[in-house]
Amino acid sequence: MSKLKVVTEKSLTNNSRIVGLLAQLEKSNSETTESDTARYVTSKILHLTQSQEKTRKEMTAKGSTGMEVLLSTLENTKDLQTTLNILCILLELVSAGGGRRASFLVARGGSQILLQLLVNASKESPPHEELMIHVHSVLAKIGPKDKKFGVKARITGALNITLTLVKQHLSNHRLVLPCLQLLRVYSANSVNSVSLGKSGVVELLFKIIGPFSKKNSGLMKVALDTLAALLKSKTNARRAVDRGYVQVLLTIYVDWHRHDNRHRNMLVRKGILQSLKSVTNIKLGRKAFIDANGMKILYNTSQECLAVRTLDPLVNTSSLIMRKCFPKNRLPLPTIKSSFNFQLPVVPVTGPVAQLYNLPPEVDDVVDESDDNDDIDLEAENEMENEDELDQNFKNDDIETDINKLKPQQVPGRAIEELKMYEHLFPELTDDFQDYDLISKEPKPFVFERKVCGPIVVPTACEEASGNPKKKGTVMKEKVTSKGEEGDKKSTFMDATKENAKDNDRTFLQQVGDQNRTITSACGLNSDIVKALDRIILQNIPDQTSLGSTAGVKKDCSLPLSVLTCTKACPHVVNCGNALFEGRTVHLGKLCCTGVETEDEEDTESSSSVEQPSVEVPDVPMLHDPDLYIEIVKNTKSVPEYSEVAYPDYFGHTPPPFKEPILERPYGVQRTKIAQDIERLIHQSDIIDRVVYDLDNPNYIIPEEGDILKYNSKFESGNLRKVIQIRKNEYDLILNSDINSNHYHQWFYFEVSGMRPGVAYRFNIINCEKSNSQFNYGMQPLMYSVREALNARPWWIRIGSDICYYKNHFSRSSVAAGGQKGKSYYTITFTITFPHKDDVCYFAYHYPYTYSTLQMHLQKLESTHNPQQIYFRRDVLCETLSGNSCPLVTITAMPESNCYEHICQFRNRPYVFLSARVHPGETNASWVMKGTLEYLTSNNPTAQSLRESYIFKIVPMLNPDGVINGNHRCSLSGEDLNRQWHSPNPDLHPTIYHAKGLLQYLAAVKRLPLVYCDYHGHSRKKNVFMYGCSIKETVWHTNDSASSCDVVEDTGYRTLPKILSHIAPAFCMSSCSFVVEKSKESTARVVVWREIGVQRSYTMESTLCGCDHGKYKGLQIGTRELEEMGAKFCVGLMRLKRLTSPLEYNHPSSLLDFENDLIESSCKVTSPTTYVLDEDEPRFLEEVDYSAESNDELDIELAENAGDYEPSAQEEILSDSELPRTCIH
Repeated sequence: MSKLKVVTEKSLTNNSRIVGLLAQLEKSNSETTESDTARYVTSKILHLTQSQEKTRKEMTAKGSTGMEVLLSTLENTKDLQTTLNILCILLELVSAGGGRRASFLVARGGSQILLQLLVNASKESPPHEELMIHVHSVLAKIGPKDKKFGVKARITGALNITLTLVKQHLSNHRLVLPCLQLLRVYSANSVNSVSLGKSGVVELLFKIIGPFSKKNSGLMKVALDTLAALLKSKTNARRAVDRGYVQVLLTIYVDWHRHDNRHRNMLVRKGILQSLKSVTNIKLGRKAFIDANGMKILYNTSQECLAVRTLDPLVNTSSLIMRKCFPKNRLPLPTIKSSFNFQLPVVPVTGPVAQLYNLPPEVDDVVDESDDNDDIDLEAENEMENEDELDQNFKNDDIETDINKLKPQQVPGRAIEELKMYEHLFPELTDDFQDYDLISKEPKPFVFERKVCGPIVVPTACEEASGNPKKKGTVMKEKVTSKGEEGDKKSTFMDATKENAKDNDRTFLQQVGDQNRTITSACGLNSDIVKALDRIILQNIPDQTSLGSTAGVKKDCSLPLSVLTCTKACPHVVNCGNALFEGRTVHLGKLCCTGVETEDEEDTESSSSVEQPSVEVPDVPMLHDPDLYIEIVKNTKSVPEYSEVAYPDYFGHTPPPFKEPILERPYGVQRTKIAQDIERLIHQSDIIDRVVYDLDNPNYIIPEEGDILKYNSKFESGNLRKVIQIRKNEYDLILNSDINSNHYHQWFYFEVSGMRPGVAYRFNIINCEKSNSQFNYGMQPLMYSVREALNARPWWIRIGSDICYYKNHFSRSSVAAGGQKGKSYYTITFTITFPHKDDVCYFAYHYPYTYSTLQMHLQKLESTHNPQQIYFRRDVLCETLSGNSCPLVTITAMPESNCYEHICQFRNRPYVFLSARVHPGETNASWVMKGTLEYLTSNNPTAQSLRESYIFKIVPMLNPDGVINGNHRCSLSGEDLNRQWHSPNPDLHPTIYHAKGLLQYLAAVKRLPLVYCDYHGHSRKKNVFMYGCSIKETVWHTNDSASSCDVVEDTGYRTLPKILSHIAPAFCMSSCSFVVEKSKESTARVVVWREIGVQRSYTMESTLCGCDHGKYKGLQIGTRELEEMGAKFCVGLMRLKRLTSPLEYNHPSSLLDFENDLIESSCKVTSPTTYVLDEDEPRFLEEVDYSAESNDELDIELAENAGDYEPSAQEEILSDSELPRTCIH
């Protein structure tokens, strides 16, 4: 054919040249002419493709037919050179364009055409080498982008063709290299991988893989990648183990490690590790690895790599393999069930508690021998690429899609006659206030007289009921159980008590003297705190005999001196143990006497050199009273019958006067800790393995050595089951399960003493269950030092270094785990250097807030509020399983007078129903509730307006038994109470049953609460945020836009969260979600919304860690911020009132729909909701991921994740100051 037909004029643009060439190539395909034209045109196209990126873009641009023309020519041509030219063009396109161009080629049928070309070319004898190289190279590039590539290759017979080529040309590295690359792609399909394994590909690869060599390292790398992919098949892995290839791989790795001094072949070394990682996914592989001394080999080589940062991938992969191969072990416990037993009144027929009761006794002795990681078919990188897609699919499975189920249906659920049992808890609806003094409206001034007036005596179960009950506004009704008899006792906290109490007061005043009396010490102890300690003894010693005779004090019960950490006599502790409580002995925890030297009575009149810093909380009384706390504790019923009081609960907590930033995570800290754990197996002789604390063995001997830490958790909310000394300054700690459960380990609260200053102690809590924690993202545990408290610093502080959270080698059997395979535990590890010698320190997961603390706070609030201004009522909602009272608080403003109009206004105030602490381990919820209660009872004008606007019904602690006994999530029934709201059992879930009954009663009398909010804590997310309920947003997340658009819904549920985002610094609107999930259908939020009909039904989650936005960005959250959040919630309710009561504020008609305009959204979501897989934060820079290779089930708590609409323009411009200004006229 004449060259004149080819367009070659230089005047034409590049685009027109390639278009013209493709047009000519297409024309030649339709003509039965000689192949010269096609050969010439394809060579020109190849030249342009190799030299110009513009040409490559034009070839794969949208609408271009260039790829179709090339593939058509490739499919039809018989000319070898034309075929080679086109293969080179395709290789240039996919090599330079990445995945997009490869996908472009796949979409046009390129995979099938190239595979068929491979089959046809293999029929020639011998096959053309150049053609085979090119076709294998192109297929290796596009195969990963074709989901059906493995099936296509198997059907066409391409697998055996490639394998045969490798076998026949093993020494031809140029041909073998692309063939191995394609085998790697084939192996991504499990069926292909098994088929290739049966054909001997594993053995073939070990002929290529060998000791260190400077030649052919590229071929070695590809062979190792292929081997790693093949060994992900259990069949191939077993074949490799049977042939001893685990030992071979380790030997080869050591050889490359020793000779690769300049680290130029790191990819080869990583390839060997990847193969080991694949083969150790099966139990036989792990055993072979251990038998071949693999742990020691990888440990030593990884330690040698630590000095070179570029070798971190080798260290990380080695660490992952060693951790995976570390022999699984059961916890060193007699049983993983709780150390404490509580007999339930009714044993459920089904559910986790029924399963627990039916477990065979030997189930805890079974070590899970299953292959944890057998199901892993993809590498970590591929898993991460597909995670979002998989996550989205999974999340949609949990979102409720049935519109009929989503629509709230107000059904009483219980008969009206039955609900009348709650009438007595709503006296505010019937009281006419004729007996109340409603004249004064002035706020009652509060003067905190620091203990000079003597201790406040609270009536106990052993005393007679107080006579002369007072007016209803100040009466506390409470059920008191004494020796099996129940009776209602009415007492007024501010009344004068019985004569013996007055005697105590007089005796105390005589002994204490004036307010300047102090106890001096070498450490300059705070006078008030030491006096408080001293007063516990002084007020009881004079009446010890009478108290013992009237209340039955055990005179022989005292705190043994052997538990003290010093040799000095400690009268504080001994006398406290003798005469502190009536009815039963309760001890204050150990107090080291070093530096607390009490002098003669005559010498104690001097002033202390250190003054306690005053914390100014305007208008809010000091709610902590150590004497009152001690009195309350004795009526608190615990399963273990605790007889000690922790010092932090006695002293109280004051927020520290300094900021506590989120801890920056040191690089490599996790792998360092894992390496230290692995050393336990390698250097077993260095491990002490001595039990130093054991709840299961009451006869265990406390070590007497001075350099061993002493532990204790036998106090309210304490949780520590066993402590094992591992090394001289390292301890493994095991937490107790929730009672009547064999899991839920996360909350901890324990005491440590006997420390030496300047020594770094490592603590490992080894049986945590959640697959991730904010301990990995800057959260620190909390510590309370008694010595610091005695030096006027009584506060919990964030402390600890080298903190991380990772999966360890302990696991539960599949039976004990409820059928879950390979349920592993996780370790929280942190290092502490104590500042003081022989201190007594306490550690906690979060700021402790005990049941007795709540009762103390409520009594203080009741005694200090202004009864002429504030209606404050404390009732007992019900008794818990163990006989503790569940308090119910009512707060509102007293009516202006007892005239008809004022009484009507009082009764017609809308209700706000609040609850908290259904999960005992979420102590932050109680601190938020404390802020709410303090604000509601304060003299703040806004608080008064709020009280005049609403009636607050508050259940501040829904799970008292769980809190008292140190549970993390359950009540004594062993069940999560926040999953029982749909059908609570009155015998097993009394607090939920009666809390729901209150709401059902309000619904029955047409007094539906305006807002319901349940306070919670969140362990894996930062900030404070809300979960609400919305039909429209739930349907939207099912991707059914048509159904979403058909839903008409009042968007008022978004008002309160939006307000809080403007006024509360810790609140984050973007973390809020309003999606209803199936897994949450029995939670308070969903049930109150769906069954009771409360539109504004929320869960408010507070972080355990800190904030990543706003005023507190980069800071860990403290009790000050949590209490502030509780107060801001109240302010938000006031603004909600202004937005939802237009008539009261005389809004113009144009503003009547302001709320809807404010919250109107565009039905567009910025982030998905519901489930997060293992973490809600970015992955770490270091690739050692504690959850990698994990098959743990998704934690239910993670189901509620961020999701939010994009704000409308009106929302964006709405500022804090504009809210009230816009709405009030």
